[in-house]
Amino acid sequence: MPNLTSHDLDVSRLLFDLKRCGKLVSKFTGWLDPDAIAACVTHGLIEQFGCAFTRIWLVESDRRTLRLVSSSGLYTRLDGDFARVPMGSFKVGKIAQHCIPFLSNCLPDEDWVKDREWAIANNIQGFAGLPLMADDQAIGVLAVFSHRPMAPEFLEVLQILSLSVAVALTSAVNHQACLHTPDTAHLSEQMSALLGGQRLSLLGTEQPLALSVTQLLLQMANRLVKLSCHCRLVYDTNTVVLEAMLAADPAQPLRETTLTESFQDILVAGQELGGELHIQIGIDVAQVRLRLPHQVDQQLNQRLEQPDSPLSDREQEVMQLLAQGCRDRDIAEQLYISERTVKFHAKNMLEKLGVRTRIQAIFEATQKGWLS
Repeated sequence: MPNLTSHDLDVSRLLFDLKRCGKLVSKFTGWLDPDAIAACVTHGLIEQFGCAFTRIWLVESDRRTLRLVSSSGLYTRLDGDFARVPMGSFKVGKIAQHCIPFLSNCLPDEDWVKDREWAIANNIQGFAGLPLMADDQAIGVLAVFSHRPMAPEFLEVLQILSLSVAVALTSAVNHQACLHTPDTAHLSEQMSALLGGQRLSLLGTEQPLALSVTQLLLQMANRLVKLSCHCRLVYDTNTVVLEAMLAADPAQPLRETTLTESFQDILVAGQELGGELHIQIGIDVAQVRLRLPHQVDQQLNQRLEQPDSPLSDREQEVMQLLAQGCRDRDIAEQLYISERTVKFHAKNMLEKLGVRTRIQAIFEATQKGWLS
């Protein structure tokens, strides 16, 4: 999928589409039912953007197949030929396997299309398939079909939407996994299912945990699946600890810097929840230890839900003017600074928000209430 910049796009059209995208995202924010989230997204794309039909598949827990969970528009049945797609098969399976988005604005001419006559008869011109990513792997695929070639503004919106959808679906899938296990051992059983075999030991009596704490522990366990390790889940009076003992591999020696980089996002998230992550390296083994409180402070919960803007006052001013469709020259004139300084502030904004483009930065700031 093309890497677009604001200079390639109709800014007015893009901002209009971003607002529609934001309204769609706000509908499913906080939902904990994966199928309901998927249905909201596919229905919303039909209603808001006039797509021919849209579908979402979720990757099954064995990571061998994808299950169709929502289909809107021309086709609404979930039990057709593509109800189950093997990982790596057809275009959808390849998108999930390789985690690479795919775009075509002339679908009938694509050699991978199973039935070109169907595409011609139904006047299907555009196709966009996007992997829904979590922890560097696809948890699903969003597919959008259109009667007309897809405009670059819409493609940019789709990429942004896919990020929000992936986050919402990941939280919902983890929540559903907890609900479908016994209350007395839901976390340890879920971790055991992730890690497999005898790789997890439980010490202490399991206690109710805040949802954000449970999700981070499951994220940690999912990260450890790829490593040769044995884990312990330890419940203390007010804290829960996940310890992992990693065996050294002669071909890939354990290095503290490598492990720290691998678990950097876990470290940051743990600190936000009032916990800590420690890594110790020995001769033949390394230990990774994540300690978290059972419950998260109410004021912290509010901060997590509505975090303060990381942008400086000047960066905030630049963001406001970018959101109004102003170019660098216009912003420089209004703020009495040079264009080079505008570019400097814009670059800092992207880094602080962890996004690639200015459009994504505007959307991120709008969603979190940092733009009036």
